[in-house]
Amino acid sequence: MQKCDLKEKYQKEVVPKMMEEFGWKNKFQVPKVDKVIINSGIGKLITPLSSDKQKKIIEEISKDLSLITGQRPSLRRAKRPISSFKLREGMPIGLKVTLRKQKMYDFLARLIHIVLPRVRDFKGIDLKSFDKNGNLTIGIKEQIVFPEIKPKDLIFGLEITIVTSCDDKNQSIKLLKFLGFPFKRK
Repeated sequence: MQKCDLKEKYQKEVVPKMMEEFGWKNKFQVPKVDKVIINSGIGKLITPLSSDKQKKIIEEISKDLSLITGQRPSLRRAKRPISSFKLREGMPIGLKVTLRKQKMYDFLARLIHIVLPRVRDFKGIDLKSFDKNGNLTIGIKEQIVFPEIKPKDLIFGLEITIVTSCDDKNQSIKLLKFLGFPFKRK
């Protein structure tokens, strides 16, 4: 089986295509993927539970995110209380992982080639998922689409944000298309 290195593909294939597409003279003008942020909101899962059960669930979700990303997530806490959500200041509300460099490219390769095809009823990434700065945000409803995770009772969703160095949404779409992201056809 041939190893798919996304960083190598970017340097050898994507950079020349982008330079030709946009008429750039210098390879440093070509945008790149800066980082990938994976986060999971856990507020709804743990709010009604006792503190012992909350710790167990946070530990289990943290373990799953570590398996998925290869990096330990950081616990995010509420900055201010919101009574309508039964949220107090300092309560744990999410877990976050930021990937850069080779871990980021390895994660993106797995996301493109293994995870997204396993998502139920997946027809491609919607172009509305891009923000005005060219960053792509994908929501995954169940963490069990990742092959590292064994199915169990606790199922949670996660959000994957791919941050690019583009200022333009169209450049970002082209960059990710050339990298192999499956987008919906119009």
